[in-house]
Amino acid sequence: MKTLNCDICEAVLKAPISGRTYFHLAHRDICESCRDKLDYLIKPVLRTKSPFSYDWYTKLFLENIEKSIQKGKVEVKIVI
Repeated sequence: MKTLNCDICEAVLKAPISGRTYFHLAHRDICESCRDKLDYLIKPVLRTKSPFSYDWYTKLFLENIEKSIQKGKVEVKIVI
């Protein structure tokens, strides 16, 4: 039996469904929770970028994935 782990937080994904409970991005398997945190981290940066460039966005997203994998978690600073 194969198991699937999140490459960022190392959580075991139970009953993985591609595109719903895990995402395969840049040859990495990322759980839904880590994907949500990455989106939350990148969203404020996206709003300030004008004009939008998909190449720039892809580079930013991949850099954040690699940083998160090295740290073992997605570091999101929540400002209220």
